[in-house]
Amino acid sequence: MTTTTGPGYRLEGTMLEICSCEVPCPCFIGEDPDGNECFGVIAFHLDSGHAHGVDISGLTLMNVAYIPGNALAGGWRSVVLIDDKADDAQHEALMEAFGGKLGGPLADLAGLIGELVAVERVPIEYDTHQAQGRLQAKGMVEAELMPIQSSPDGTTATIHDSAFTTIKGEPAYIGKSRRYQVNLPQYDMSWSFEGRNTMQTAWRMEHQP
Repeated sequence: MTTTTGPGYRLEGTMLEICSCEVPCPCFIGEDPDGNECFGVIAFHLDSGHAHGVDISGLTLMNVAYIPGNALAGGWRSVVLIDDKADDAQHEALMEAFGGKLGGPLADLAGLIGELVAVERVPIEYDTHQAQGRLQAKGMVEAELMPIQSSPDGTTATIHDSAFTTIKGEPAYIGKSRRYQVNLPQYDMSWSFEGRNTMQTAWRMEHQP
């Protein structure tokens, strides 16, 4: 682990959303979820980044959330899973940034959580590209994903400039789950779906107070 200067953060990587909505997810463009509730996982993989002076490049954080209505209205009930490769300083930096303590746009994101049920350290495998691949938090989350191909040449379907776009012009790749399971019965959060929404997009957030 290395440190950098500055009390804020600059994070860059990809965001992956997997949920119970049909394809494509209405939440991603700010509309109400299918059935007026969403059972989701939002994973942030950091290709590069620092927070509160700590290098957190290469790590993954997952928000397992029950969303009771429009995602932008908040009230999420969440369990946060943090990559067990993070040392204590990196773990604290991730929680300060994604928990909203460092301010900026991540504080707005953290404000959507109405109840943070728990924070767990767990081995995380983030092996996805353009809504295809595998996401796993050992014993807690399992997902296999495949892209929606929109043309005969195999191009993956995309949307642009959604409610959750953080890099202007970057596409969000649309896919669906071959398998999607959450197993957190100790927190009353267990569900399983197939053939439902996935979205993956380049992601960046930064803030220097």
